[in-house]
Amino acid sequence: MGKVEKKKPLQFRQILPNMVTSGNLLCGIFSLMMTLNGKYIIAAWLVFFAVLFDGFDGKVARMLGGGSQFGLEFDSLADLVSFGVAPAILLYQVSVRSLNLFGAAAACFFALSVALRLARFNIVHVPGPFQGLPCPAGGLFVASFVIAKLDSKIPAPVMALILFAVGGLMISSIPYANMKKLTKKTADPAKCILLFSMFALSFIFLKNSAPLFLFALYIISGLIGFDWGKWILKPENETEEAEEKSN
Repeated sequence: MGKVEKKKPLQFRQILPNMVTSGNLLCGIFSLMMTLNGKYIIAAWLVFFAVLFDGFDGKVARMLGGGSQFGLEFDSLADLVSFGVAPAILLYQVSVRSLNLFGAAAACFFALSVALRLARFNIVHVPGPFQGLPCPAGGLFVASFVIAKLDSKIPAPVMALILFAVGGLMISSIPYANMKKLTKKTADPAKCILLFSMFALSFIFLKNSAPLFLFALYIISGLIGFDWGKWILKPENETEEAEEKSN
């Protein structure tokens, strides 16, 4: 009989990124629980907290060199719950449920689009901008209507059409800004200050409506072909990026 190979124990640098991803998944699960208990504002904010974990796990993996195929798949499953299922059920419960089958179809289409978007992202790696609206942006945009307390003011049929439209943008090939690779060395400090000021002023003047405004702005930027990631780069880095794409 051949010798049985002993599996090497997982190192801490491999476990920590997945622990951060678990925070993303737990936010999504708690959001669903809050929706079922009628605490819709908390449920919406939990979607926002999920995106913090989603953005941090990749940085931790790159910093520690602990990225893995398992981590990639786990991250996608967490994103499906936090940015697909949780926002879909939230909007179904607070708005489109009154439309019966049409409302259910809108919520299901949104969640299905997130699943398709994630599956495509895992097998097709295109450098540069995202192909289609990123799932976190789609989920956050939908949840923003609840935070802004507009879910009861917008007619249910309109809200259902928004779910269909956002789902369609996620599975489309429309390029959206990818700002994950920006660093202190490549980003233009003046433009960073301008962008941060816009964020701060949005929350000061728009308050609860600020997230909705900001994500609506991001969605529109993709539709008109404006790349925030490219805009914020220093001129020399923008030239280097253009040369890499041409090669």
